[in-house]
Amino acid sequence: MTETNPPLHGITVVELADDPSGELVGLHLVRLGARVVKVEPPTGTAARHVGPWAGGSPDAERSLAHWYYNAGKESTVADLSHPAGQIALAALLDNADVFLCGIAPSAQRGAGIDLAVLSEQRPGLVVAAVTPFGLTGPWADRASSDLVSLATSGLLITSGYDDHSIPPIRPGGDQALHSAASFGLIALMLALVERERSGRGGLVDVSVHESAGVTVELANPYWFYPKAIVQRQTCRHAQPVPTAPALFRCGDGSYVYFALILSDPKVWSALLKWLDSYGFALDLADPAYSDLAFRQANFVNVQDRLEGFFGMLDGQRAYHEGQARGLAIGVLNAPEDLLDDEHLSERGFFVDQPQPGFGSVRRPGSVFRFSSFPNVAPAPAPLLGEHQQSLGLGTQG
Repeated sequence: MTETNPPLHGITVVELADDPSGELVGLHLVRLGARVVKVEPPTGTAARHVGPWAGGSPDAERSLAHWYYNAGKESTVADLSHPAGQIALAALLDNADVFLCGIAPSAQRGAGIDLAVLSEQRPGLVVAAVTPFGLTGPWADRASSDLVSLATSGLLITSGYDDHSIPPIRPGGDQALHSAASFGLIALMLALVERERSGRGGLVDVSVHESAGVTVELANPYWFYPKAIVQRQTCRHAQPVPTAPALFRCGDGSYVYFALILSDPKVWSALLKWLDSYGFALDLADPAYSDLAFRQANFVNVQDRLEGFFGMLDGQRAYHEGQARGLAIGVLNAPEDLLDDEHLSERGFFVDQPQPGFGSVRRPGSVFRFSSFPNVAPAPAPLLGEHQQSLGLGTQG
């Protein structure tokens, strides 16, 4: 098949974003071939001041967060609290296809930005806002963070342990902000499709609060229909009534997650054969256990046998053997374990990226794979104001 340019080749994006909910959208656009110009305040955006740091010492040019979220972007500096900075931003927008705005409405007003007016003045420009609570409503100007978004959305209270005397536990990885970025990317791409059809860009309004509010799994349908409230459980989906533990400690100290569906006869048969191959089927081989009602009534015994069985195996062995038998089982990896993951390695998930002044760094590659065009080669994150002169903006500040 003849290779073509990435889908966003030739699209210029001006990004004004200060947290992952906006910056991650910009990163995905880079990976789809867009040119993304990042407008930063004189001190740089927040990611530059967030550790950990390459080399261990705080340095705005060695923030791993900045390197990750801003790879492949161009950087220019503009103090948007002053007219000169606002004029510089307007000049960039004159030649842009997309304005990606990831700052709250109060910060927009401080920068002299009115997105609705901007959209009307530039009908061909796609204006995409990804903000904590959206552009309208009584909470639009409230301060937020990933943790605040998780809390206000209802997601946080479903995350934690069986012991409800322990407070809820925050999921890691800026989950609320990343969810909003996913919705922001989808909405922005749809707006570009509409622009291709009608010639008009329009205003896209994405709320982190709302994005998190639709990621509460079964909490909404359980409340909408049977009026049941889900309860958090250790390493299990929140449910109205407690479900059986599914996390098992293995002989090497690692853990596996095994989702045993008692009602599935094929799963039960495969499990029984696996146990029997180690001489560990014991009383579970009794014909009485072929009856679902009996298995359910005696599940405590089933659970005890599984705990003993997994205690005989190391985690990787349990994982691979269980998968080979068609069972839904997975080993609990730490993030650093993924660097040696054979599947990710075979697919080339991690890539080596040059970073000026430091050398080569390894990072996750693109989440997009296309047969019709090659992946966009990774480029380093920009130095603060690195592209100021090439963008023809002089020394804004």
